[in-house]
Amino acid sequence: MSNQSVQTVSTSNDKFKVALAVVAAIAGVVGFFYLKGLNKPALMSTGALVAGLLLAVLILWMSATGRGFLNFAKEAVRETKKVVWPTRKEAMQITGIVFAFVVVMAMFLWGTDKILQFLLYDVILGWK
Repeated sequence: MSNQSVQTVSTSNDKFKVALAVVAAIAGVVGFFYLKGLNKPALMSTGALVAGLLLAVLILWMSATGRGFLNFAKEAVRETKKVVWPTRKEAMQITGIVFAFVVVMAMFLWGTDKILQFLLYDVILGWK
């Protein structure tokens, strides 16, 4: 059985659709900040952002490249749902271990720095 991946060739029509989707997303973001700058209601500026992003997703869905990306995003979300997250107690224990390690490493580096400073300036160079 062969495990060779098949690479699809995107047409210029697909490239145009992807470019158009990027322009729609950028237009939504620009519209959001433009309306925010004019002190328009938050609902209006947020609506411009959501409309631009939804239009970009719809345009992407019409291209093979976009459908592939959106399917990849769905699979990524599905995989993150399979992750077993630590309990609060486990997370606190791990965080405590990390903080303790940071403190120990900071003291080690400080001590190493002071020893090297003493050796270099006091012993080797004779500066006081």
